[in-house]
Amino acid sequence: MLKAFIVDDEPLARDELAYLLLRTKKVEIVGAADSIETALKQLSDFEIDVLFLDIELGEDSGIDLAKQLVELEQRPEIVFATAYDEFALKAFELEAADYILKPFDESRVGQTVEKISKLLARKKAIKSAEPEQKPPFLERTGKLAITAEERIVLINIESILYISTAEGRTMIATDKQKYYAAEPLVTFERRLQGTPIVRVHRAFLVNLKAILEIQPWFHSTYNLMMPDGEKVPVSRTYTKELKQLLGF
Repeated sequence: MLKAFIVDDEPLARDELAYLLLRTKKVEIVGAADSIETALKQLSDFEIDVLFLDIELGEDSGIDLAKQLVELEQRPEIVFATAYDEFALKAFELEAADYILKPFDESRVGQTVEKISKLLARKKAIKSAEPEQKPPFLERTGKLAITAEERIVLINIESILYISTAEGRTMIATDKQKYYAAEPLVTFERRLQGTPIVRVHRAFLVNLKAILEIQPWFHSTYNLMMPDGEKVPVSRTYTKELKQLLGF
C-alpha cells in the first residue's frame, strides 16, 4: 500500500485526485495541504512514499517545494498533478517520477500508481542486494593526508568542519580554507573512523565538535549550522545515530 500526500490549493481537484487514488485500492492518503507552508508543517509528521504536487499554488510554486525535497536522501517520489503541461521539462529535471494533467483521467492515475509501485519495489530490491561493508579500523596520527592540486596536504583532523561531495569531487572544509580531492566521500569516511567526523547524509560527513546549532527541518530531518555559515543536512537514515551521539 502506497502512502500518499497531496498538495493542491483547489479543494475539488484535491478531493477528486484522492478519490481516484483510493479507487486503485493500492494507495492510502495520509495527508493533504493547500500550500507549501502547510505541507512543510505536515510532512514531518508522516513517512510517505509519494507526493502528488500541484505547480500553481496561489502565489507559491510547487516547483519550489520539489527543489527542497530533492535534497533529501530519503525523499518521497514526486508526481506533479497540474493543469499546465509547459512545466513538464522542469519537473523531470527535478527527478519527478511522473506528471499528470488536470482534469484527471482515472486510467492515467492508475498507470501512475503502478509506475510508482514498481519504482519503489525496484529501489528496495537494489538496496537489499547491497553488501554491508564495515570500514577497517586505522590508527590516527591526528592528521589527514589528502592529495590536492598535485600535492599532498596534511590537515589537522580537529580543524575539519565537514566534508562534502558534489559534481564528482570531494570538498574538505576546515576552519581556515577548503580543499578539493578526487577520492570519494566513502574513502574519507573509512579513513576517519573513530574520530568525531561521522556521516550524516549521503553527501556529507561532519565534525560533531564543530556543530554550532541543530535546526529541526521536516520529514524527521535536521540542518546543522556550522562555523562557516554552511547548513549541513541530516537525513532520516542518520538521525537516530546522531541523536545518540549528541544526546538530544
